[in-house]
Amino acid sequence: MNSKQILLALIVPITWGFGYALAKIGMNQFTPLLLMSLRFGIAGLILVWFVKPPWGHMRELFMIAFIGSTIQYGFTYYGLRGIDVSTASILLQLEGPILAFLSTIILKEKLGWPRAFGMGLAFFGVFIIVGEPRLSDSLDSAALVVIGTVVWAIAQIMISRLKTLSGITILSWVAIIATPQMFIISLLVEDGQWESIKSASSLDWLIVFYLSVIMTVVGYSLWYHLIRICDVSKMSPFLMLLPVTSITAGIVLLEEQFTVTMGVGGTLVMIGVASTLIKWNWRKNKTQSSID
Repeated sequence: MNSKQILLALIVPITWGFGYALAKIGMNQFTPLLLMSLRFGIAGLILVWFVKPPWGHMRELFMIAFIGSTIQYGFTYYGLRGIDVSTASILLQLEGPILAFLSTIILKEKLGWPRAFGMGLAFFGVFIIVGEPRLSDSLDSAALVVIGTVVWAIAQIMISRLKTLSGITILSWVAIIATPQMFIISLLVEDGQWESIKSASSLDWLIVFYLSVIMTVVGYSLWYHLIRICDVSKMSPFLMLLPVTSITAGIVLLEEQFTVTMGVGGTLVMIGVASTLIKWNWRKNKTQSSID
């Protein structure tokens, strides 16, 4: 990766990390599903002009949108509303280990003991974090975030089967399809939507702008651009910066406290996640060296 690609890769976790903190602030005005429908509606209307309609894949995209956006963001952001951004950002790192685990079951991919150990370590770190006394009244919110990571992993497996579609095409049309889904469910399970829209301040709409344009359009467009021209193995470590930027945003914007227990648990989670990302081919390299 050259210096320009590294700079662009650093922008991704920064935009996403601050997005979580701003979303939590935004949920003081908008309900979670309404906020997400505004986010993806605006993002979809911007992105859809740059891609062709994937007419032959609309059924699959409808299900991906429903599972990977409507249901997943429902769980994740209702959970985020009840816990601090720092804790939520660490819990969200379970997405990688859970995806690796489900891939071995559904896609029959080989897991290997190093990745299995990493998964166990990550879950142990989460156990330490949720065991904090300050979270004793928020375990349901933490559970919603974890459930959201499971749903996200299921959606990624569904997406992996759409080999002929680009990432931007999937993002654009999932956003377009998910928007009415989220809004309809918001009307069914939430209330006060019109009042919150009418009374929203300029700051509230700036948050919606950030979530839709900066976090989604810019952040995800950069991500899909980079993984198209760079090795995924080189890009994955940049995602490890996401908890750092999220925790920083939580401290700066929300005056959250970062505890020692969170630090210990978060470190174990990050080491575990790193173990699931690393290509453990040392044995192969050792054998090759012996042959040489």
